[in-house]
Amino acid sequence: MGAAKKSDNKPGAKSSAGKKLVVLVATRKGGWLLHSDARRKKWKIDGPHFLGQVTHHMVLDPRDGKTLLAAVSTGHLGPTLFRSTNLGRKWSEASKPPAFAKAADGKGRSVKHTFWLTPCHANEPKAWYAGTSPQGLFRSDDAGDTWEPFSTINDDPQFREWMGSEQDGTPDGPKLHSIIVDPRDPRHLYIAMSGGGVHESLDQGQTWQALLDGLKVVEGFDASKPAFHDPHCVRMCPSNPDRLYQQNHCGIYRLDRPAREWQHIGKKMPRKVGDIGFPMVVHPRDDKTAWVLPMDGTSVWPRTCPDGKPAVYVTRNSGTGWKRLDAGMPEQQAWWTVKRQAMTSDTQKELGLYFGTTGGEVWLSRNEGKTWHCIARHLPEIYALEVAEI
Repeated sequence: MGAAKKSDNKPGAKSSAGKKLVVLVATRKGGWLLHSDARRKKWKIDGPHFLGQVTHHMVLDPRDGKTLLAAVSTGHLGPTLFRSTNLGRKWSEASKPPAFAKAADGKGRSVKHTFWLTPCHANEPKAWYAGTSPQGLFRSDDAGDTWEPFSTINDDPQFREWMGSEQDGTPDGPKLHSIIVDPRDPRHLYIAMSGGGVHESLDQGQTWQALLDGLKVVEGFDASKPAFHDPHCVRMCPSNPDRLYQQNHCGIYRLDRPAREWQHIGKKMPRKVGDIGFPMVVHPRDDKTAWVLPMDGTSVWPRTCPDGKPAVYVTRNSGTGWKRLDAGMPEQQAWWTVKRQAMTSDTQKELGLYFGTTGGEVWLSRNEGKTWHCIARHLPEIYALEVAEI
């Protein structure tokens, strides 16, 4: 573990007194928890949990501050979920993990893994949503112990057509992700599918409308068809739920509701770097500020940092302009990338930004990206990062 030698806090700046931070690290070979106080100078590592098992996502419920869910693919149990109420000291397996309903002929799709976990609205204290690969949407109303198919998406013929075959999509399979609940209304939901596009429901999943206007698709395909759309990550601004940002297979976009047309704000990124990547973070208190971490999006899609020189880019004016932030990062020969769930932030007064790499490193900036420090090395390939403040 690493520790910064000098505080990045400005003189007189107030920290969130009493807050402890836990970075939840989900990797290809298990899960780890990184513990610190609000100053974020020293980190203590806890793990591995589920050693050797693919851990796709770990989320601590912000509503109760204790229910921790982990989406895990195990060699003997298959795709399942584990629950803990004491930060991983003891785990119990979900009694009924997400699974597609059996078809009348006994055939049908099988969940290969649960990919995305989202706590439901604050007024639904034990309810969770989960997105799977292949694309499926599920809900639990008992703090993650039992799961049922949610909405009509899983078996709707039109949605199934948009989802494509199980050989389509990302290299490790197509997925439903970016499950977003409007904090003002539990009936208002967004989901994204890779492939299959971005969709919105105003009636808690009874009906859905595609939100594709303004989005590009790979050259030669029909942009009017959701099947050809590949959103990588969609984020809602906590300070302004009517603003969404998206990191897409074909660039960076912003949507301001009630408009339905996405604006291609990635066009302002440096041409040599481009605007292709997977993760995105929006500022919890400023809807004009967002961060991305681009990858090489040239024709062969190597999924590495452009030229082996990693950097985060920030916009502080809603995408009108972008600034490179790389102080402290490797200056060359860094050929990793960052997956769609592996970049996040805390909510401290001076925001902390975190990302995890395919090379098994966790990087932290305690000053909103101005400088970066590596706080963990030599972990397996990192799939997802989340920060819990307790």
